[in-house]
Amino acid sequence: MFDIGFWEILIILLVALLVVGPDRLPGLAREVGLWVRKLRSFATSVRSDIEQEFQTEELRKLLNEQNREIDQLKNLMKDTEDALRSTEENLQSEMKETSYLVKSIENEVKGETESSAGGDFESEAAEHVKRRQAGAPEGPGGGPDAAETPPARKDRDDPQT
Repeated sequence: MFDIGFWEILIILLVALLVVGPDRLPGLAREVGLWVRKLRSFATSVRSDIEQEFQTEELRKLLNEQNREIDQLKNLMKDTEDALRSTEENLQSEMKETSYLVKSIENEVKGETESSAGGDFESEAAEHVKRRQAGAPEGPGGGPDAAETPPARKDRDDPQT
């Protein structure tokens, strides 16, 4: 801390010898040594307390940062769980709808076989299922060819529009 050299210490000792005297100088030296030791221990304890407080503050910051990351991960897991749950619900509703459609097609096919008098049942049922899968309208003129033709396109640059 202080930059005190040999000569400064020698001058201080000579002044102390002249002021205090040779009889009381050893007791004064002990007293000064005791106070210097106390000051050094106090300075050391203050320094260690400050360093410990800085380390504690750093640990708090690190802990807060980790807690934020944990919260983000929890939110991510919750969002993923919600997405999975909604996907599962969508799949279940799709399965129910598909099951219903299959049953309705079966009923329609059974109804057509009872009403038809000996036609080719299997080919009619297969054609009916294909039309449903293609999304083609049923009835006259609503075959698979009608579903595949795209509507006529109009050009923007055409002056007749």
